Amino acid sequence: MVHALCIVALGVVQTTLPAETFTLAWEHSVQKTRWEERYAVLDDALVLVEARVQGSGAGMEAPPEARFDHGWWRWNATARLAELTLAASAFTADYELCTPDGCRALAGLARATGAVTLRPCRG
Repeated sequence: MVHALCIVALGVVQTTLPAETFTLAWEHSVQKTRWEERYAVLDDALVLVEARVQGSGAGMEAPPEARFDHGWWRWNATARLAELTLAASAFTADYELCTPDGCRALAGLARATGAVTLRPCRG
């Protein structure tokens, strides 16, 4: 079964991406350090599989189980979310959403500014 990720803005699905996995990336507003989270797309949830960050500080400390690997603090995660809502900030660059087909700015995929919700497409 092919899974799909729905990108919702203003309460309406703006874009549907066929994807079994995706990575969400952004730059921390204070530390200016890249943070990435890798998710699996299931029928009823987004599952956070791994998180990684290129530094620490200002509320972005890696957990004790993290390992330092090729310039990144990495750790496995198992959070299961029905959806993920992201707020836009005037102080940082846009989120980047990467699938096996490439990386794109989230605001462009959402065709809107402001909060964007990611969720598995249903039906």
